[in-house]
Amino acid sequence: MKESCEMAGNKNFDAVVGSTVFDSAGDKVGKVEQIYIADDSGQPRWVSVKTGLFGTSKSLVPLAGAKHSLDRLDVAVSKDAIKDAPHLDSDNGTSEAEETTLLEHYGLTTGNSGWTQYGKHTPEPASAGDTAERGATGTESLVRSEERLNVGTQREEAGRARLRKYVVSEEQSVTVPVSHEEVQVVREPITDATAVDSSIGEADAEVTLHADRVVATKETVPVERVGLAVNEVHGEQTVSDTVRKERIDTDGVATTDHDAKRGRK
Repeated sequence: MKESCEMAGNKNFDAVVGSTVFDSAGDKVGKVEQIYIADDSGQPRWVSVKTGLFGTSKSLVPLAGAKHSLDRLDVAVSKDAIKDAPHLDSDNGTSEAEETTLLEHYGLTTGNSGWTQYGKHTPEPASAGDTAERGATGTESLVRSEERLNVGTQREEAGRARLRKYVVSEEQSVTVPVSHEEVQVVREPITDATAVDSSIGEADAEVTLHADRVVATKETVPVERVGLAVNEVHGEQTVSDTVRKERIDTDGVATTDHDAKRGRK
């Protein structure tokens, strides 16, 4: 396929010529010297870039996926791919064989190598805030956008639970059995006088009495272990918010009922 480097009559191209080319990693490549336009589609396909020491070499760089702003042209290929590309010897365009070789080197085809930002029917650059875009088929189009409500969850502290141990006093009564000894006088008649001392005089008889005394002591014993267990409780919560969406109306265009229904989405 033969390509020409026509640039006259399209001031969009004039803005690109002389721009500094940066590769996909943001590295500087060189200056745009010429733009090569495909004869069949009218879309810009290549730019020739001065590279090497003092700009003595020239390489063809694909415009597919490129972005141009002011005097900067960002391309979608690497600097190494540009450096290793087949060398361009002629300023009169490329032959079909050269075209094929270049496309294969950059992994492109004639169908996806054009720069759709500029072409035969490309309008003047849109003013700030204008969302008009050029469709892939060459028709004019608008991008309709809308906001979507994205809802997720975020774990945060909702409160604290703690255990606190303190001391209280209470009365406790325990009944225990006790006993004591008492004395009673027991009298029994003596039937054999010779068996006992019958002398008269003073004498004492004594017994020791015993009684239980209640003794109370205290001891500390563990009776229970108390801990905190955290349980996950699942539920649902509805979140509502206002989202915006764009609508597109047509003016001066005949629409069918089907198109009208689609436009109301």
